[in-house]
Amino acid sequence: MKQIKLSTLGQYYTYKEDSLLPLLISNLGYHITWVNPDQCDLLIIGKPMNIVKWFLKKGSSVILPDYCHSVINKYINNRYYKPLTLFHTCENLRHDSVKTDYSISFDFLLNNKKHYRLPYWMEMVDWSHEGLRGNKNKRFGKLFNIGRMMQPLGCNFLLKQRKAAIFASHLDGPRKHIFLSVKKVITIDGFGKYFDNTIKNHTNSGFEKLHILKDYAFNLCPENKLYPGYYTEKIPEAFLGESLPLTWVDRHVSADFNPKAFINLEQIEWKNYDVLYEILHSKEKLAAYAEEPLLLTAPSIEPFREFIRNLLSYTL
Repeated sequence: MKQIKLSTLGQYYTYKEDSLLPLLISNLGYHITWVNPDQCDLLIIGKPMNIVKWFLKKGSSVILPDYCHSVINKYINNRYYKPLTLFHTCENLRHDSVKTDYSISFDFLLNNKKHYRLPYWMEMVDWSHEGLRGNKNKRFGKLFNIGRMMQPLGCNFLLKQRKAAIFASHLDGPRKHIFLSVKKVITIDGFGKYFDNTIKNHTNSGFEKLHILKDYAFNLCPENKLYPGYYTEKIPEAFLGESLPLTWVDRHVSADFNPKAFINLEQIEWKNYDVLYEILHSKEKLAAYAEEPLLLTAPSIEPFREFIRNLLSYTL
């Protein structure tokens, strides 16, 4: 078995256990040893909260101070050989937010062999049919089944109470306005840190979304921001919970999901009470969504496996 030394800077604290990347590296026949950044073969960089100060301004993009890269470079410049660097983010950060050799992000990039687009929802897919096992989806309650997502939503959501669930640790920016507008039309029950201050973080919420959604016809699940390619776990969770997704997402979402399988508030006058009411209280309009699958083509993990295989060939 090949040996590889990995390290992270700025990744979330459960990255080693929960991320798809280390699992895939092991699946490729590598024995992983986690070491300090100055000893690694591959340095995986995320959002360096304890190293770099990120300045967030409402309505603007993330500004990275110049010293971000000087802090990272101190781990690689005084080495006999430099480790390979990889920026891996599941957040709404561009692929080049940190200068690295390779990157994995949500970005739509063509003809870039050093970047791979892996939207966050694909981290939650059950890839066991392609020989990759061991990833988890604790917050939802189970992995996303591709076969089920290629089937129609079905009529079960029409039999549930005509109300929505929302899961949120915050309601910043447009999300709060969307929440308040939809709340004028249907009842919304909130779950998560924003609605329960006893919850420390969404990883330790004490509930599984799948079990909650069984009681709701709708899942209000807007994205944090609109950006082409930035599609998280929210829409598949609603669909697999047999609730109709009420989302707010960039219109290029059709690259991943069938846009007829959910209501995209970005494309309707969601501030208009009458428009929302007509849609959410019409059995005929809602019934059309029951006939639609979420996925029109089956995704594969093999292209990502090949990307990582090629990347690792430069580490040893």
